Amino acid sequence: MTQRRHAWKLWEILRFRHRGKVRRNVKDRLFRFLFGKDREALLELYNALNGTDYKDATQLEVVTIESAVYVVMKNDLAFVLAGTLNMFEHQSTYSPNLPVRFLIYLAQEYQMVIERAQKSLYGAGRISLPTPQCVVFYNGTAEMPEEQILKLSDAFENRTVKADVELTVRMLNINYGHNCLLMEKCRALKEYSEFVDITRTYMREEENTGTALAEAVDYCIENGILEKFLRENRAEVLGMLLEEFDVEKYERTLKSEGREEGIREGMEIGIEQGIRCMVEALQETGQERADILDKLVEKYALSREEAEAKFWLYGKQA
Repeated sequence: MTQRRHAWKLWEILRFRHRGKVRRNVKDRLFRFLFGKDREALLELYNALNGTDYKDATQLEVVTIESAVYVVMKNDLAFVLAGTLNMFEHQSTYSPNLPVRFLIYLAQEYQMVIERAQKSLYGAGRISLPTPQCVVFYNGTAEMPEEQILKLSDAFENRTVKADVELTVRMLNINYGHNCLLMEKCRALKEYSEFVDITRTYMREEENTGTALAEAVDYCIENGILEKFLRENRAEVLGMLLEEFDVEKYERTLKSEGREEGIREGMEIGIEQGIRCMVEALQETGQERADILDKLVEKYALSREEAEAKFWLYGKQA
């Protein structure tokens, strides 16, 4: 049996052993990847949203909830600045349950604040908590207003009783051509909006998904749209985009038929294409095998053995 056939057999065993694992551990989307890597861009986004002019990005304390045993859900971006806890979510689909999700995020964030402060909830002294700000950045294809406020109380069953708790979420439409004033104040957000619009245009005009996305990335680099970010992270970005667009496509076509099993398989195919693209792109840029494996493990939540199998499947062997 050749090494490639052996790797394929190994991967088939691992895939069925961990069926469903990939779907639950899909990694960060492009929005989080962009603003999570660039603290200056994140600070600029905060200033644009709040009308402030903070200069020192080192003041940002990132507290994004990551996957862990005790974590119920994880959010896209969270950071503390100037006594505020900023929780950002990026959405391509609208959900009326966003305030409920943010309530869960907030409870988890406050739990970690209390643990770091090493204070007791039962003590006599008041525990200081950063003021929460909940923002959703929407860039789906359905028509949405420039801005809307979603309320937790909209989900309460008994509207005749005054609720003792409320949580509001600010939802902003960041599709190209929307919220222009905000875009002018935050260059990274404006260029991200342009980038998404350009990728969609290429997707409509080019039948092959991989070709369309690669050409869209090249166009943006050549025209100064997220140029530095795309040059430095081209392989990772293409992997994310292949995964995201293919998953969306399969969900749209198969969900309408009510085929949940088909949706799951479609997601696996989309993720598989993202992995293949990353392996090929990283090899083309001269990355060492060990570095490629590390990135596969990190990006797709694979075990080392699974990453090895993927490398043998899609990589060029010397």
